[in-house]
Amino acid sequence: MSSNAEFLWYIPNDVRPGHRGDSTVENHNSLEMLTSHAKELEDHGWKGALIGTGWGRPDTFTVAASLAARTTTFEPLIAIRPGYWRPAHFASAAATLDYLTGGRVRINIVSGKDNLSAYGDSESDQAHRYARTKEFMRLVRRLWTEENITYAGEHFKVSESTVMPRIEVRGDRRHPKLYFGGASEAAERVSATEADIQLFWGEPLEGVRERITRLKALSRELDRDLPPLEFGLRITTLVRDTTEQAWADAEAKVAEMAKSKGTGWNDHLQAVAVGQQRLLDLHRRGEVLDDNLYTTPGKFGGGGAGTTWLVGSAADVARSLRKYQELGITHFVLSDTPYLSEIKRQGDQLLPLLRS
Repeated sequence: MSSNAEFLWYIPNDVRPGHRGDSTVENHNSLEMLTSHAKELEDHGWKGALIGTGWGRPDTFTVAASLAARTTTFEPLIAIRPGYWRPAHFASAAATLDYLTGGRVRINIVSGKDNLSAYGDSESDQAHRYARTKEFMRLVRRLWTEENITYAGEHFKVSESTVMPRIEVRGDRRHPKLYFGGASEAAERVSATEADIQLFWGEPLEGVRERITRLKALSRELDRDLPPLEFGLRITTLVRDTTEQAWADAEAKVAEMAKSKGTGWNDHLQAVAVGQQRLLDLHRRGEVLDDNLYTTPGKFGGGGAGTTWLVGSAADVARSLRKYQELGITHFVLSDTPYLSEIKRQGDQLLPLLRS
């Protein structure tokens, strides 16, 4: 793969044990356990990890700051929601953590529906929600890169606002990268103009190719004034020593999902977004698409990155990920359960093939 490709993992950050088939162990979400994940990521070649968010989970920013304090190279990709945060408050918090960690902060902006009323938000209308997200991202970036900002928009306003400490420019990194997902027309218009990195779920290659082409065209149509949009893939990678063992384990795991009716897997199904529905519909096209994209988990309750899996030996999965990279994907957020042991297995078996 290209030397500019980056590989992150996933830390579920869920008060309930057994997330997507994870090991059910005591203190699974303690600081000690989550720190062990972050340190294993450092030791086994990973850049960092996406940390999940949602009302009812521990606060993502607090978890990220705690893990960053206990590590030296681990880069948290912190999922946050406009509406939960105000732009200046968030820009200040992120700038502070970026300063304290020497530039290790990444941000995943989430606009999908959540339990909004629980934290005092009421912007459930899609058009209004994405307009607010667009404004949030633009204002946060300005607060990171400009001083003495006065702004009055439809959703937010600030007066003579300067965030301290200032974000330190590091090479071509002017500020923490803003990752963004979503497959609706409204979401893609936000991504085309405001995101640094568009994240895709594990769609077949042709679907990803079409979306990259559309987003590039949309960026030109909307007069994007930022560096070119980059692209990322968030997907489950089930890797075993042999192809046969991987498929046997994948089918056994899906059988357990069917028995439990997807308990612990369906955290993205409460309100089905456009991108999630696209994934859930894939199994109707076949159990396996492309070479080894397993769609059956979506039939039994897999949600988000748990809906489709790349299954096989390390060589099989590396070959498939290279095909995504050839389409223009440079940011990969991978995972499988049990999360801790798979950090090691895939770090030792898969990452060396991807970097060769």
